[in-house]
Amino acid sequence: MDTSLNKYISDSGFCSRREADKYIEECRVTINGKDAHKGNRVKEGDVVQIDGEPLKKKKSVVYIMLNKPKGVTCTTDTKDKTNIIDFINYKSRIFPIGRLDKLSEGLIFLTNDGDIVNKILRAGNGHEKEYIVTVDKPIDATFVQNMRNGVKIPGAITNKCFVKQEGSEKFRIILTQGLNRQIRRMCEALGYRVTSLKRIRIMNISISGLAPGKWRYFTQPEISAINVMLQHSSKTADAEGMGE
Repeated sequence: MDTSLNKYISDSGFCSRREADKYIEECRVTINGKDAHKGNRVKEGDVVQIDGEPLKKKKSVVYIMLNKPKGVTCTTDTKDKTNIIDFINYKSRIFPIGRLDKLSEGLIFLTNDGDIVNKILRAGNGHEKEYIVTVDKPIDATFVQNMRNGVKIPGAITNKCFVKQEGSEKFRIILTQGLNRQIRRMCEALGYRVTSLKRIRIMNISISGLAPGKWRYFTQPEISAINVMLQHSSKTADAEGMGE
């Protein structure tokens, strides 16, 4: 065995690879009693510790879907009183895949499987996320067309995407990008303010039948279908991931 330190930590189910890098940068990780650094490798027999505690391999893989209500923050930082981990209060360590803004609601995945986190978050894999969005004033065909064709926001131009009007102030949008606060920033660039944002689907998983604030495990068919969709997904690089 010879693997990168952040992958080794992620594979243990302790946290995601990106979060592992933060632990390393904060000098909270040691290998064989010595301070670890980003880029370190872990070999057979090495002892990795975080905050002085030996890293233990996970016992079983957990996949959970939550219908996140407004007011819950997608962070594992328990200093934040609104953190998603305390909200779910699961019996073992899990962490969210991607994020939803605190004021947004809807579907989010949580797991202890670091590999699937990196595969899903990899922007180049183009996994679909579907949302229902309400804005502060009536929309028209020009707004829909502009959203479809890509919007210039600070630092980026968004990719073309599916957009369909659902009401005078409501629309459906399907993204394959995961830029931070993407939908809100797109609307702001066009002179609108989002008043409600709900994610209703990620890839093949729909929020249908799951009440706000409730969670359930993935079914075996859902896990199998996701694994098929992820077969050719890269997991070797970071990405903006699954934002909104």
